[in-house]
Amino acid sequence: MLLLLAAIFLLHIACICLLLTATIHNAWWMNNDLSTDIWSRWTLSGGNWNNTEIPAHYPKDYLQAVQASSVLACIFCILGLFVFVAQLYALPKGRRFLFTGAFQLLAWLCIMIAASIYTDIFHKQDSGWYGASFILAWISVCLTFISSITYCILRKKTA
Repeated sequence: MLLLLAAIFLLHIACICLLLTATIHNAWWMNNDLSTDIWSRWTLSGGNWNNTEIPAHYPKDYLQAVQASSVLACIFCILGLFVFVAQLYALPKGRRFLFTGAFQLLAWLCIMIAASIYTDIFHKQDSGWYGASFILAWISVCLTFISSITYCILRKKTA
């Protein structure tokens, strides 16, 4: 059981790292001379990357929804880790990981909303490709969902 808890703990840490990287890193949309994330845009001019504002034609409401959902996913995942450690010592075995599973499910929902909105609304007419942060966001969707289901299944274990 201790090995299982250690593996789940490492999965949770991996989810946190991926969520933070996807939220902070500057590579949601890219082309040869442009890199855009959910916070700013970087353009290549004269061999140097220059930080610029997000263009005015971006729908600000949707962009703020993506930003808020990404940050909330990080917060819920980090809170879930603290709740996981606290529940190991505080709750009886039958109800041990229910709250952690709920926090992970909320993190999954938030990052799925952020990645879905970004996929549907932004860069439909632009030439380029989705960057590493966008791909990490979708990997985070999968891992946080697996983690939340694992916590809910582990809640039923009595041994």
